[in-house]
Amino acid sequence: MADNTMSMPSGFGGLMRYNEEYNSKLKFGPGAVVGMIIATIILVVGLRMFYG
Repeated sequence: MADNTMSMPSGFGGLMRYNEEYNSKLKFGPGAVVGMIIATIILVVGLRMFYG
């Protein structure tokens, strides 16, 4: 079992670099995400008040 060794590049060690793997067509900044969350919360609260 000790003879079965595998050499890996020292910099990566099996970790994947996601920024090179996949580029999404939809890119939102942090402010847009927070704005959408706040808008969703306001919508849900408004619907709960209206439909009770």
